[in-house]
Amino acid sequence: MAPSGAAELARPRRSLAVRLLVSEYLVLALTAVYFVVMWLLVPAIATADTLLDILAAMMPLLVVSIGQTFVLIVAGIDLAAPSILAAASVVGASMMTGEGGFALFTGVPILVGIIAFLGMGLFIGLLNGICTTRLNMPPFIVTLSTMMFFSGFALFYTSALTDDGSSFGDLPSAFVAIGQGTVHGVPYSLGVAAVVMLVAHVTLSRTVFGQWLYAIGRNPRAAAISGVPVKRAVMWAFIISGLCGGVASILYTGRLETGTPVLGQRILLDIVGAAVIGGVSLFGGKGRVTWTLYGVLFLSVVDKGLQLLGLDLASVFAIKGLVILCAAVLDAVRHRLMLRG
Repeated sequence: MAPSGAAELARPRRSLAVRLLVSEYLVLALTAVYFVVMWLLVPAIATADTLLDILAAMMPLLVVSIGQTFVLIVAGIDLAAPSILAAASVVGASMMTGEGGFALFTGVPILVGIIAFLGMGLFIGLLNGICTTRLNMPPFIVTLSTMMFFSGFALFYTSALTDDGSSFGDLPSAFVAIGQGTVHGVPYSLGVAAVVMLVAHVTLSRTVFGQWLYAIGRNPRAAAISGVPVKRAVMWAFIISGLCGGVASILYTGRLETGTPVLGQRILLDIVGAAVIGGVSLFGGKGRVTWTLYGVLFLSVVDKGLQLLGLDLASVFAIKGLVILCAAVLDAVRHRLMLRG
C-alpha cells in the first residue's frame, strides 16, 4: 500500500478555476467585486448611512437563514419560513398593541408578546418536524402545505381582530427599538443576530448533535446504522428553523413598527438562496453558519445596489432570481466535483 504522501503526490492537482469554485470565500470575493462596481456607478452605496442600512436590513434575514441552514444540512428544506414570519408577527403584535392588546393586563406585554413570537415559531417548526419524521412525508410537501395554511391563518387572524384587516400597529416603543434602535450607531438587531449566530455555530461545530446533522445529510441510512437518532435529530432541525423564524419575525416587526400578515411574503428565495449562495449544499451534509452569513451579505449588497440604481421591483426580482439560480447550478457543480474528489 502506497504511503499517504505518495498518494497525495499521485492525485492530480486541481486547476485554479476548480479551486476557486470550491473555495468557501468565493462569495466574499464576488461581493467585493460587485461592491466596487456599484461604488463606481452609484457612490452613495459606500456612505456610512447606506452601509448601516445594509447591516440593519440583513440581520433578520441572517437569523431566519441560519434556521434554514440546519434543515438544509439534513438534506431537507423549509418552505414555511415566510408563513412563520407572518403568523408570529400578527400573533405577537396582537398581544402588545395599545389598541386592546391581549397582554396589556399582565403588566409585561412586551415579554408576553416575545413569548408569543417564539411560541408560534416553535409550534410551526414542531408541526413540520412531526409530519416529516413521524409521518414520513417529504419536507417539500409538508412545508409547502404549512406555508399556505399559516399564511392564510395570518390573514384571517388579522382581519378578525382589526378594523381595517391589514395590520397591528401602536406597538410599544421599547419593542420597536429591538428592530430599529442603536447603541453608539450599532443596531440592537446586530446583537440579537450575533447571539443566534454564535449559538448556531457552536451547536453545529462543537456538539454531538451538530455531528449527527452532518452525518444524516451525507447518508441517513449509514447514520442510523451508526446509532444516530435520525428522526429525532431531523425533527429538532425543523424546530430550530421555526425558532429562528420567530426571532427574525421579532426583528422584522420591530423594524416595520407593525405586525403584518404579509411579512416575509416575497423573501422565500432570499432565505433559501442566501444559504445556498454562501455554500450550504442543497444535497445535505455540507454547510456552516459563516457561509450563510456570506450569502446574506452578498444578497443584501446586491439588493441595495439594485435599489440605488433605480430599477423597478420586477427587475430587482428577476436579477435576484437569476443570481440564486446561478448559485443552485454552482452548488450542483461543486457537489459533482466533491464526489470526484
